[in-house]
Amino acid sequence: MTDATVHPLYETYNRAALRFERGEGIWLITDKGERYLDFAAGIAVNALGHNHPHLVSALKDQADKLWHVSNIYEVPGQEKLGKRLTENTFADRVFFTNSGAEAIECAIKTARRYHFVNGQPDRYRIVTFEGAFHGRTLATIAATGQEKYLEGFGPKVDGFDQVPFGDEKALKAAITNETAGILLEPVQGEGGLRPFTDEMLRAIRKLCDDNGILLILDEVQSGVGRTGRMFAHEWAGITPDIMAIAKGIGGGFPLGACLATAEASKGMTAGTHGTTYGGNPLAMAVGNAVLDVMLDDEFLPHVQKIALILKQGFASLIDRFPNIVSEVRGRGLLIGLKCVVPNTMLLQAVRDEHMLAVTAGDNVLRLLPPLVTTEEEAREALKRLETAVERLSVANPVKTA
Repeated sequence: MTDATVHPLYETYNRAALRFERGEGIWLITDKGERYLDFAAGIAVNALGHNHPHLVSALKDQADKLWHVSNIYEVPGQEKLGKRLTENTFADRVFFTNSGAEAIECAIKTARRYHFVNGQPDRYRIVTFEGAFHGRTLATIAATGQEKYLEGFGPKVDGFDQVPFGDEKALKAAITNETAGILLEPVQGEGGLRPFTDEMLRAIRKLCDDNGILLILDEVQSGVGRTGRMFAHEWAGITPDIMAIAKGIGGGFPLGACLATAEASKGMTAGTHGTTYGGNPLAMAVGNAVLDVMLDDEFLPHVQKIALILKQGFASLIDRFPNIVSEVRGRGLLIGLKCVVPNTMLLQAVRDEHMLAVTAGDNVLRLLPPLVTTEEEAREALKRLETAVERLSVANPVKTA
C-alpha cells in the first residue's frame, strides 16, 4: 500500500511552483490565468511555440487514423520525413528515436560499428569536451563526463576520453589508434552557451579526416533552425559524418533522430539496433509538419532578424548594468547571458516579470525563445528583462574602491 505522506513522483526535479494549463504562441498561461512570456520553450523544444495550428492539425488528423504499429512494418511517415531530412542535410540515412539521448546512443553505436565492420573492432573510443551535455543514460552521462551526473551510478561506462573545451592541442593528443570519433555540440547548451568557433570546427573536421575517424555532432539543442541555419554546423561550412537531433524537430512531441552518411552507417544492418516507439506515425506526422513550416524560404531569415534584435538589446543591458550581466553568448536564438550575480537570482527576477528562462553552467542564464517570436514580442522580452536587471542592480550596486 502506498504511504499517503510520500509524494508519488521521483524527487529528481527542483520544480518551480508554476502550473501551466495552456499555451498560445510564445505565451504560457497558468491554472490561475497568469500569462508568462516563454523564453525557455521547454528547453529549446517548442520551436514553433505553443498550440501552433499546423502542428495541432497534423497531430489530430493522424490521431484519427493510426498511432502505433512498430518498426516490424513499413511506416510511410518515416520515409517521407527521412527523405526530407536527407534532402536538406549532409545525410543519406536516418534512424528515428524518441529523444535526444537515444539519438546520441545511436550515434555512438553507429560510430563504433563503422570501425568494427572495417576490421578495426578496437576503435571504439569517443573523444568529448569538458562542459558537454549529451543525455542521462549511462552511456551519455559517461560521454558528458561531469561528476555531478556520474556520481552514485557505479563504474563509468568505458570508451570516452574528455579534453578541455576548445583545446586543439589536447584534442590531438587524445587521439589514439583506439579512437572511433569526436563528439561535440557546436554550441554547448548546458555548458554555458559556449560556441565552438567556425575555425575550430573546420580544424576538427580536418583532424577527423586525417586520422580516419568520424565527426559526430550533437545538435539536439542547436539544430533545427535554432541558430538561424537549419543546423549550427552549417555556419562553419562543414559536414559531420553522424549527427543527433531532437527537441525542435518534434515541436513539443517526443522525437529524435540520428542522421548519417551511407558510409558512416554501413555497419548498422538488420538487427544491430532498434526501437519500439521511435518513428511512430504520430511523431512522424508532427515532424513533417514542423518541416513544412521551417523549410519555408522566409523562416530562417526571420530567426536571424529576431536574434539580431535581441543581441543588440542584450549588449545594451551589459553596457548599462555591468554589475549584473557581463557577456552575451551563443548563436542565433540559442542565447546565454553570463551573470555577475548568481544566475538563479536573475532567473527569479525574470520570473517575477512573468517571463521564463533557464539556467546553464558557468553562471549563465539561457534564453531560448520560440523561433516564431515576432519583433514586438522580442522587444517585450527585452523590456521585461531590463526591468528585472534594473531591479537587481538597485539591490546590488556597483562596489567602488
